[in-house]
Amino acid sequence: MQKIKKGDTVQVIAGKDKGTQGEVLRVLKDEGRVIVKGVHVCTRHQKPSANSAGGLIKKEQSIDISNVMFVDAQDGKPTRIGIKVVDGKKVRFAKRTGNVIN
Repeated sequence: MQKIKKGDTVQVIAGKDKGTQGEVLRVLKDEGRVIVKGVHVCTRHQKPSANSAGGLIKKEQSIDISNVMFVDAQDGKPTRIGIKVVDGKKVRFAKRTGNVIN
């Protein structure tokens, strides 16, 4: 079971965007990386094509999953995530508060 999933709110704990919070747009499980909205934004030059206009495009790049920490929705602070079995199902829980994460 993954600890960080698409749609989770995370906070960057290392790198140039340290302290920034954002939503996980995509998890690259095989590479151990995540793409977070508004974090590690790079500018790309795109050539015009039949479907789109060219120009400078800002795009989020992936960052290592170890550089982000889950943010608990209840208190808004970063927390570690644990996994436990409840009613025969594995669930994630916030170690700071003990709350089960949906």
